[in-house]
Amino acid sequence: MKLPKLVITDIDGVWTDGGMFYDQNGNELKKFNTSDSAGVLFCTLMNIPIAIITGEDTQIVARRAKKLKIDLLFQGISDKLTVAKSLCEKLGINLKEAAYIGDDIGDIELLKSVGYSCCPNNSPDYIKRITHSVTTKNGGDGAFREFVERILEECGVLEDIINNKL
Repeated sequence: MKLPKLVITDIDGVWTDGGMFYDQNGNELKKFNTSDSAGVLFCTLMNIPIAIITGEDTQIVARRAKKLKIDLLFQGISDKLTVAKSLCEKLGINLKEAAYIGDDIGDIELLKSVGYSCCPNNSPDYIKRITHSVTTKNGGDGAFREFVERILEECGVLEDIINNKL
């Protein structure tokens, strides 16, 4: 496996457990696992851009992306494959040079199209069957971090990053 030139991720069901909390005033809340920020750090250290492509459109996700300095944020997207292709074209790379983690129906076409695809352990079986790998962690429990670490491990650079760049 070669290092991807772009890491793309879904949010709900990957960075979160897919649950949505609503308070009595109708405010939506999401719980993120801070462990996933290490996946962002590893990508940053390797100069691999991260793109979030999600069907949801919330300030919650925008704030999380801003905090982690993820500038490639695409929300409210129903056709993730078209957005990913366009982004790759702008970056001057091929979609096969990208890696993607997603967990559900809206991710199928993109999962099938990237060079390396992955899904969290609690994804439906029909998603697991079309990906290159499945994390041991569920969405919301550090699945994104595990996805990035797995890529770096398979490319033989994880130990070097840990020992020399942290």
